[in-house]
Formats: sequence, structure tokens, C-alpha cells
Amino acid sequence: MTIKVLLLEDEELVRGGIRMILESDPDIEVVAEDGDGVRAVELADRFRPDVVLTDVQMPKVDGIEVTRLLAGRPSPPAVVILTTFDIDEYVYAALRHGAAGFLLKDTPPRELVTAVRVVGRGEAMLSPKITKRLLSSFATGEAGAKARAKLAGLTPREHEVAVRIGEGLSNGEIAAALVVSESTVKVHIGHIMAKLGTANRTQVAILVHDAGLAR
Repeated sequence: MTIKVLLLEDEELVRGGIRMILESDPDIEVVAEDGDGVRAVELADRFRPDVVLTDVQMPKVDGIEVTRLLAGRPSPPAVVILTTFDIDEYVYAALRHGAAGFLLKDTPPRELVTAVRVVGRGEAMLSPKITKRLLSSFATGEAGAKARAKLAGLTPREHEVAVRIGEGLSNGEIAAALVVSESTVKVHIGHIMAKLGTANRTQVAILVHDAGLAR
């Protein structure tokens, strides 16, 4: 199945390069692009992308606002933030608003394509290393108590799955670790997100890290 991408990047040369990289994969199609986030909702409604790849810093409407606006739409696309820095204060806000993750602009072409494929099928694309660096900086005081209270409503098996999401494991890796099928893991994740009121796996990972449960 073709993964449809909306690309938002203000530097035309960079945008063109990213588009060429993505469309080198026969299963990825850039259905629309723009140099700002002003028309993000309009373009998303018109082209129904699976993934929105957006620069964090743009002239008028930045990637954080794009993430917030799209999160409020019915069946929103997965949003991936593009940034120059591996630790960027703006990225934290984007994750809180429901971004599926982020990519560095110097990400190798093959990894960029893989990341879009992963996000396109509903998984988070932050690597374990980057996940830990990002999420370890979230507050652990009051946020930790609230996170633990939310996670307490999960079943023991859902709790196990949530912790492994926080550790950056893919569905396949979680399935192998718990000796269950991948489809079973997907069902658990759906229940977890519904119970926690989270929009995606990344927000589940944030709660797990806030609760101090991820290794």
C-alpha cells in the first residue's frame, strides 16, 4: 500500500532533496508540499496523507503549530518533525502535541525512507538512543505521579507492553519479548492508547518515562 506524504519545508533545495529521496521508494508518494505550515490543514484535508513531514522552524506557522492543528482533525496523519538539532527545545512541545517523532535533516537517505515507512504503518520512529535522550529530560516530579496514576489503570500485560514502548521497541520486538503475535501487540497498544487518552505511541513513551519505568 502506498504511503502518502505531505512535505512542509521552507528551504526549497532541502525540500526537493527530501522529495527525491522519498520518491525513490516505489511505496512512498509525496502528494503535496509547501514552504510553510500556513496551509497544512487545508492540504491535509485535501490530500489525506498518511504522514506529514514538517520542518520545526518555518516563517509563519512552524512545525509545532502544524502538529497541534492536525492533532485536532478527525483521523489525523502521523506527524514527523524535521530538525537540524538532535536535542531541540521545540521538539519537546511537538511531542507533547502528538508528533510521532522527529528526524534530523542529516539522516541518511535509507533511514529517512525507513522512518517514513515505520510511521506510515502506525509505529513511532524514534530510535531507542534518541528516545532516551529526549524523554529523559521531561519532568519527573508531579508529572511522574500523574503518569504512574494513569498507567495504574492498565492490565498487567498492557503495562508490560507500555513499558517496552517506552524503551523504544518495535511491535515485532515487543511480540518476541512477550512471546505473543504481532497482531496481539497491536490490539494491546490500541487498548493502551484508549485508556491513557494518548494520540500515538510517542505519547505513551512519554508517560512511561515520566513514571520512571523505562530502562
